[in-house]
Amino acid sequence: MTIFLCHIISFAAGFILDLILGDPHNWPHPIRLIGSLIGGLEKKLNQGNDRQRKTKGLFMVLITLITTLFFTGLIFCGAYYINIYAGIVVESIMTYQILATKSLKQESMKVYYALKNQGIDEARQAVSMIVGRDTEALDQTGVAKAAVETVAENASDGVIAPMIYLAVGGPILGFFYKAVNTMDSMVGYKNDRYLYFGRYAAKLDDIVNYLPARISALLMILAAYLGGRDFDGKAAWKIFKRDRYNHKSPNSAQTESVCAGALHIRLAGSAYYFGKLVEKPYIGDDIRGVEYEDIKRANKLMYITAILCQLICLGIMVSIFFIR
Repeated sequence: MTIFLCHIISFAAGFILDLILGDPHNWPHPIRLIGSLIGGLEKKLNQGNDRQRKTKGLFMVLITLITTLFFTGLIFCGAYYINIYAGIVVESIMTYQILATKSLKQESMKVYYALKNQGIDEARQAVSMIVGRDTEALDQTGVAKAAVETVAENASDGVIAPMIYLAVGGPILGFFYKAVNTMDSMVGYKNDRYLYFGRYAAKLDDIVNYLPARISALLMILAAYLGGRDFDGKAAWKIFKRDRYNHKSPNSAQTESVCAGALHIRLAGSAYYFGKLVEKPYIGDDIRGVEYEDIKRANKLMYITAILCQLICLGIMVSIFFIR
């Protein structure tokens, strides 16, 4: 059995494990270790004048990436050195830990059930766990919209982008991507604390997500055509073409625009972050109001997109295997 065939098996097995297990909070997870490393480095390095903060932010990026590559490479290569079956098991588990398909659904559905069965206070608390904006003043529509936006955006950087990097370079490249993405989510904010320190992390995240975000959007458009009467594929394509750059990030609005069009809703707009109003353009048309059922619809769209990506990646990998 060749290493490439092992990679194909592990790639499929890791995706299946993710769909079954998700991310149990009481299980240890390497992404949390990466987050702890970033947090520790930020506390020690994020000080001085603007130029010094920017330089130290670069050191934080380099230390985080080198450490991540070293330990993931050590575990990966060590497992295959033991024997090929140990390698498949370890690579499958590492692949599973990089993907976030089920956990994204689980966390967003907590918001859905809070809106449906509990109340606005519980819903605000639930959505505060998955968004960076201030949630204390959000009404039911605002909470539902925030959850839908999270699913739409993270369909790319939590599911499709890591899946693409896994397909190309296995868990080592996959964890490299997740380290970049985690740095951006922790220090990539344009506020007084992180504007300079997080500059390199944010720019690197834009680079590594540039192509995957666009692939994610195109796959999501296809998913909208295949997803049944809940979605409008034609409108998804229309709003994608029109609004895919309605965000300061070159990548964030790619899948959000598709989701907004597919559901005939309007997303984004201005929001409060750390007590400060941030002006942002809208994405999509206000054909109807956002409702909590849209959270379920967004997750369905995300799952179809993920399965399409998995099948396409597997198809390409199997073709390469037989051609070789």
